[in-house]
Amino acid sequence: MWGIEVIFKGKNFLRLLDGLGTALEISVIAVLISIPLGIILGILMAGRNPVIKAVLRVYLDFIRIMPQLVLLFLVFFGTTKAWGWDLSGEVSSVIVFSMWGAAEMSDLVRGSLAAIPKHQYESAQSLGFTPLQTKIYIIIPQTVRRLIPLSINLITRMIKTTSLVLMIGVVEVLKVAQQIIEANRMTAPEAAFGVYLFVFALYFAACFIPSLFARHLERKWS
Repeated sequence: MWGIEVIFKGKNFLRLLDGLGTALEISVIAVLISIPLGIILGILMAGRNPVIKAVLRVYLDFIRIMPQLVLLFLVFFGTTKAWGWDLSGEVSSVIVFSMWGAAEMSDLVRGSLAAIPKHQYESAQSLGFTPLQTKIYIIIPQTVRRLIPLSINLITRMIKTTSLVLMIGVVEVLKVAQQIIEANRMTAPEAAFGVYLFVFALYFAACFIPSLFARHLERKWS
């Protein structure tokens, strides 16, 4: 029915899971790089240096305006031709998603810091808190509460967007699905619906639990 039986033919099921693992691996590595980098950039964006703020704003706008697929092509095809190095599709994907994640995370950090009312700084000063104590005991805890749900949402967006990496030859779950459909197009021409439905279920499972957790935190801390 709907070609779903093709999924359980031979090693197709394990191949799809392995493809999902590749997508998740790219996402996890990019997250581990982009979140700490984004926090640093966000703190700099919230600072008072106009030159640093202007440079980071240009970086953020460039990453946001440029589609991720174009960035993937630019890094994978463009830089290898221009500079002569040999980047694999997986490494190129990690670079692009780290750049994108760092830009998005930096804006989340900047927004969270800007949302702290000024009177809290003034109140801390009137109570005798030093600037360092104000950051440790007042500013950072509130910023973290705002950032955690937003960061989880960014991670789920990153997982979903990894489907683009098939365009530069990375064998992730969507690429495996295409291979399975093509291999069975004569014996099961209706397989596309069932296979892509299963891919949808895999992505849904990978993103749904983190999304639920993020919504739970937002309700708890609102």
